[in-house]
Amino acid sequence: MGLYSLLVLLGVLSILQQARAGAQIEEPLSDSVRTALSAAVAKQAPAEPVFASTEARLRYLRWLGAMSTRLQKKKTDWLTRKEFLQTVWYESQRAGLDVSLVLGLIQVESNFRKFAVSSVGARGYMQVMPFWTRSIGDGDASALFHLQANLRFGCVILRHYLDMEKGDLYMALGRYNGSRGKPAYPNAVLAAQKNWVWTEGR
Repeated sequence: MGLYSLLVLLGVLSILQQARAGAQIEEPLSDSVRTALSAAVAKQAPAEPVFASTEARLRYLRWLGAMSTRLQKKKTDWLTRKEFLQTVWYESQRAGLDVSLVLGLIQVESNFRKFAVSSVGARGYMQVMPFWTRSIGDGDASALFHLQANLRFGCVILRHYLDMEKGDLYMALGRYNGSRGKPAYPNAVLAAQKNWVWTEGR
């Protein structure tokens, strides 16, 4: 293979490795909203699930086993897979989001790549734009490559958009992607979500 052909191939591979995400749009936040979002992001706690009963814990473990099997091709190491799924579960619950929705969003946004960067600079699993770290964090955009920080920001932002859109998931997903009112992104996330829905016995 000639040098030119090799460079073209490397360029194509680089494009394929980029995340396909759009970008949240930086909007002015009221002081009360900024304070609430900052508090939601800043509260430090390890992603350790807490259960009200033994049955709830067993249900979680069954979910973890089922999701681990589905995710194995993307994350081959068991401990990495377990930490990822546990953190997704924890942050989804913390934000009041369906965990299957968050997994579907991650699939569309980054295809489960921790260090994914979009053409507009969105980062990590949930493709969070760096301006969020200035608006509601400590300004350290490199934290968006940290598993829990990325999922914390992503889930808090999605919850914020859901509240803004009065529970309208379609519009909230469009806002998350920076394409509010356009069908492609919400439809892609809702289709991907089906891969991660889990019920007992399935």
